[in-house]
Amino acid sequence: METTEETTSRTKSVKTFNKDNSSNRNSRKKGPIRLSKIKYEEKIVQVKRVTKVTTGGKKMTFRAVVIIGDNKRKVGVGVGRAEDVNLAIDKAILNGKKNLITVPLTLNYSIPHVMNTSYGACKIMLRPATLGTGVIAGGSVKTVLELAGIKNILAKQFGSNNILNNAKATIRALILLNEKIELGKTQSSRRYLFYAKVMKKYKNAKSINQ
Repeated sequence: METTEETTSRTKSVKTFNKDNSSNRNSRKKGPIRLSKIKYEEKIVQVKRVTKVTTGGKKMTFRAVVIIGDNKRKVGVGVGRAEDVNLAIDKAILNGKKNLITVPLTLNYSIPHVMNTSYGACKIMLRPATLGTGVIAGGSVKTVLELAGIKNILAKQFGSNNILNNAKATIRALILLNEKIELGKTQSSRRYLFYAKVMKKYKNAKSINQ
């Protein structure tokens, strides 16, 4: 037979075990923000029918180009191919979420430097602008810049008018701009103070996909 002391000790141990589990659950709930829970805006830029000649005949598929962003700092370009249009768009959205990049924003919602990049036969020039200028660009370049959260910028595209290549050239320009800023911070204290004064400051939120 069990004594009253043994039963009370057992009940105490069970209560402490339940408290530990509840505290662990609460700590899990208060974790970092996941990128999968963030709502992104999607814009379908191009849906193209592609035919491939094979030995058995012609095979027809669809290619969709989708630009995805959160209008704050994240933007990406996705490409999807499938035999159905809706399936190609879904694949493009998933591909865009995998290839998201972070855009450097100034206090004027612009970029800090002039950037000239090229992708294939497309050439892109991005120039910073003051407040109230707006997004002066055309084609897929304007869509990428707007979904990235940039509100004041001047952009010009040269060479080919290919929608996908121009969007990828813009993404490449923003990636090179990030690299230039990170290098400038380490090169001299003067540039570090300049970026600290001009750039917007954000909290470093951890995410699963990073």
